[in-house]
Amino acid sequence: MESLPTTRRVPGPSDQQYSGDHIPLVVSRETGDIVPESHQADPLVRPDKIEATPFAKSWAHFVAGGIGGMTAAALTAPLDVLKTRLQSDFYQAQLRASRQSHVGVPLNPIRAAWYHFSETGQILSAVYRQEGPRALFKGLGPNLVGVVPARSINFFTYGNGKRLIAKYFNNGQEGTWVHLSAGVLAGIVTSTATNPIWMVKTRLQLDKNVAAESGGVTRRQYQNSYDCIRQILRNEGLRGLYKGMSASYLGVAESTLQWVLYERMKTALALREEKIVQSGRQKTWWDHAVNWTGNAGAAGGAKLVAAILTYPHEVARTRLRQAPMDGGKPKYTGLIQCFKLVFKEEGMAGLYGGMTPHMLRTVPSAAIMFGMYEAILRLLGTPS
Repeated sequence: MESLPTTRRVPGPSDQQYSGDHIPLVVSRETGDIVPESHQADPLVRPDKIEATPFAKSWAHFVAGGIGGMTAAALTAPLDVLKTRLQSDFYQAQLRASRQSHVGVPLNPIRAAWYHFSETGQILSAVYRQEGPRALFKGLGPNLVGVVPARSINFFTYGNGKRLIAKYFNNGQEGTWVHLSAGVLAGIVTSTATNPIWMVKTRLQLDKNVAAESGGVTRRQYQNSYDCIRQILRNEGLRGLYKGMSASYLGVAESTLQWVLYERMKTALALREEKIVQSGRQKTWWDHAVNWTGNAGAAGGAKLVAAILTYPHEVARTRLRQAPMDGGKPKYTGLIQCFKLVFKEEGMAGLYGGMTPHMLRTVPSAAIMFGMYEAILRLLGTPS
């Protein structure tokens, strides 16, 4: 909610007068548009009509978040499979062996970046040739089972958490610390509720789909999601389903940073729209394009910055969720131990393994997810 520097009398039983910074201005979170009636003399939106009923149409946010997450996950599934494999130590060992042929060959930053992208494409092509097209979507079932409730819970918790924190601890006003607190709350709740699902998804993606047992080729360990859960509970106990939880909680920093950046970018878009309305000029095609794509672009940009700053926790989470070695003893036993061991064996590059496909997946995924979320809310006639 923004304000305009003027004085008006709001029609109503109390005939209440507002002046200066106290005149309500309504901003649509779906489009970033300023509601025109909110700064016209007649009619004027009354303050008691601006604030929505608590938890009104929360189901819409729940459903919209789930649909947005499901769409993004399905469209970017192959890159998610590739990212998970590049984060594991098994595939990192293969890459290090492959890179031995390039030892002594100087690579400038442009050639190094091109080589990295080329390497990513080659691995994706190899997965398709050796394991078939279905391998590109391996783990999509549990991924969708996890994405739908995770995104639904996240959007529901963040939206209502933000409202309650602002109402009871900040005099009803939103602010950066309110967004930060709501983001932390949503991240912790979501990570705790869905960690077992992501555990199964990671195991299935790392499990090689090979029938032969000889010649150094590993037989497929898990037949399906149910078999994976059964083996984990039998061999590792209930705690096995919550491996990687510490790294997941560390990942709350990424989701929180993304929410804070997203809110700031949306505020900037709202201020831009307000200036256009105040100027009275006609909107250009660019203005309309920003109205429709601004939120998606803000979501993608926020995700890009947050993911780069916090990426090593993704590698640690994947390593902690790997199946135990042949002796039954896990290689990675804790978050700090995992970071130290990866850095010792593989260097800083190991902590950023799989970052290219991760960025190729998460940035458009965030744009798709938030875009779908806003579109579903608009379709349901619900302000976000």
